[in-house]
Amino acid sequence: MRIDGKNIETLLENGPASRDAVFDVIKKAREAKGLAIEEAAVLLRAGDHDAVSAILDAAGAVKERVFGKRVVLFAPLYLSNFCTNGCLYCGFRSANKTVARKALEIEEVVKEAAALVEMGFKRVLLVTGEDPRWGLDYIIACVRAVYEKTGMRIVHVNAPPMDVAGFRELKKAGVGVFQAFQETYHSETYGKMHPWGMKKEFAFRLGVMDRALEAGFEDVGIGPLLGLYDFKFEILSSIAHSLHLYERFGAHAHTISVPRLRPAEGGALGAPPYPVNDDEFKKAVAVLRLTVPSAGVVISTREPAGLRRELLHIGATQLSAASRTNPGGYTNGGGKEILEQFSTNDHRTLSEVMASIVEEGGLPSLCTSCYRSGRVGGNFTEKTVKGEMERFCHANAILTLKEYIADSSSPRFRHARAGNGVKGLFQGALNAALDEIKDEAMKKAVMEKLKELENGKRDVYF
Repeated sequence: MRIDGKNIETLLENGPASRDAVFDVIKKAREAKGLAIEEAAVLLRAGDHDAVSAILDAAGAVKERVFGKRVVLFAPLYLSNFCTNGCLYCGFRSANKTVARKALEIEEVVKEAAALVEMGFKRVLLVTGEDPRWGLDYIIACVRAVYEKTGMRIVHVNAPPMDVAGFRELKKAGVGVFQAFQETYHSETYGKMHPWGMKKEFAFRLGVMDRALEAGFEDVGIGPLLGLYDFKFEILSSIAHSLHLYERFGAHAHTISVPRLRPAEGGALGAPPYPVNDDEFKKAVAVLRLTVPSAGVVISTREPAGLRRELLHIGATQLSAASRTNPGGYTNGGGKEILEQFSTNDHRTLSEVMASIVEEGGLPSLCTSCYRSGRVGGNFTEKTVKGEMERFCHANAILTLKEYIADSSSPRFRHARAGNGVKGLFQGALNAALDEIKDEAMKKAVMEKLKELENGKRDVYF
């Protein structure tokens, strides 16, 4: 795996793209079949206000065509903030000596995951720093414990890169998506930002997804950390990365995350070297949606609530919610004495984020069915490109919303309990979504499964 940085720079160096060129690419993009990297470069070079607005509008249309109105929700669970790397932008960097470090015991991991289940989450992303004392065996033990001792339905992992043998063991533990960010695809910048530790090896990190897929993973998550280098270069490189995976393995990246650099206690970087403003960020999200329509575009709580609302209309399909970026953050009174990886900007609860999705015309989803139904990897990519995923996404979002409404009244879900007004909002969204199903056979099947939920059955899906 290699990124042709010179070619990407060449694609971006020609100044603003012509209005006609931009609208020609937009017309093709609206077919929701994806774009070539050269076409994505044209969109990133768009400067005309009307052209940029058309890009954002097309991205929203493609998102709804491929996935419908559903927006998937998840939470990160930090296992350890011990790390041997020297990443200048990160609070976990090994040179940060004056802050509290913690690696959760397995029992503590279970308590954290159980707390998220009580809030209503069904999927969790386990995150850890790079330290051999808490390596593969520890991560696998955490994954298995979460499955065995909590009601969490799918566990994803964001962890340091490993070899193929390590990935095989991780996959056997039941991990759904393996996620790792390249941070920056610009090799010179990468070297400056990672002065020591295993992470300094650019090529080893760049090849991580090839090794994961070789080992049997079907779904992987990639992404840059925006702010380290020119955002246009990073977005095109992320697209090139996903295209490489598609060409070699028949599946695009399952998710592409676009975190922007945030302040981190003990970080050595200060202000972002290449700050990305909100308008540039919106364009980045839209271009990813139009170029890789099958990918989930993930927006974290690094971004403020208002901007996350806007991004729902221009291509975002997954949001984290109620996030804590320190080990023990969900059960230790916020755990603020333990070092966070970075500061967050959206502190709303899961229920509040779900309500905002409904208010924006979307449908909040806690679905985990694809990972357990074989709609993964190349199969998932093929179904999305053919337009076959929307009906599954829509139906399963209805079912998980119904389950959330029912369980928010249970004492076990005290953290998720919503006021009657919010429950009414959710029920209204559910009813409207049911009415939107045009296929009578599918509507009948959804209604039957809703009755199963009303009768106490759980984890019902298509």
